[in-house]
Amino acid sequence: MAANNRRMSGKKGAQVGSGGQRRRGLEGKGPTPPAEMRKGHAKQRAAQAKTRRAQGRTTQRRGGRSASELVVGRNPVVEALREGVPASTLYVQQFIDNDERVREALQLAAERGGINLMEAPRPELDRMTNGLNHQGLVLQVPPYEYAHPEDLVAAAHDEGQDPLIVALDGVTDPRNLGAVVRSVSAFGGHGVLVPERRAAGMTAGAWKTSAGTAARTPVARATNLTRALEAYKKAGVIVVGLAADGEAELGDLEALDGPVAIVVGSEGKGLSRLVGETCDVRVRIPMPGGAESLNAGVAAGIVLYEAARRRI
Repeated sequence: MAANNRRMSGKKGAQVGSGGQRRRGLEGKGPTPPAEMRKGHAKQRAAQAKTRRAQGRTTQRRGGRSASELVVGRNPVVEALREGVPASTLYVQQFIDNDERVREALQLAAERGGINLMEAPRPELDRMTNGLNHQGLVLQVPPYEYAHPEDLVAAAHDEGQDPLIVALDGVTDPRNLGAVVRSVSAFGGHGVLVPERRAAGMTAGAWKTSAGTAARTPVARATNLTRALEAYKKAGVIVVGLAADGEAELGDLEALDGPVAIVVGSEGKGLSRLVGETCDVRVRIPMPGGAESLNAGVAAGIVLYEAARRRI
């Protein structure tokens, strides 16, 4: 009888509920977001690509930034501070032997202002400098803000002057770049143009050689030097290349009176083929002494002097 009662009973035991998940699952999720905001949608990918292209154009227009640089060692750090090389942080090793150079570095950094002084253990400085002999002093040089090639022409026009620009082709020694910047500043030029790759940049060495003139003479960086020179030509600038076998002599070059970009090649190879073909005219500097070539800094200085003399 008990068995029959169990079979006939309609009473159910405890049931496990969904915890409200089914009810929440039936609730709406709000309005559908625009296609540009939906992950993986073709329109979102197109919008992201457009943003990346716009950011790339902005970086190119501004000329870009170089990487930060470290000046390592007591003498190099003191010399950089003396020459006014821009600096953001001076790292000093803990428990360092306080000699005359260390004291001068600390004094120069304090007098200039705007330079952070950081004390760091030797292992940390070893790591920062990849094991170089830092002697307890490391100076961080902030990234250099390059101008855009068009900015050099625009600056000349803003001053009501014809552009006078020096472009460097294949010059890899930062000291030559610094010397050219110094000459451009001395003879009233409007800036220096360098390629982005396989060329010297505005390092601490270039700053030192420029003797502080890099603070007021812009350096522009071009992704492609040939295209930048072609853009100058379209803007009415005469592109003059320096070459030992140039068809014209410097003293006979009337183009120096007007808007001109002077292109200087490396001491060993001279102008590259494409850059040489882009120049409107190639000129030679007469050298009665018989020297085979001049370094970029000296050659640029001679031509800039001739240009300045004609423009007085």
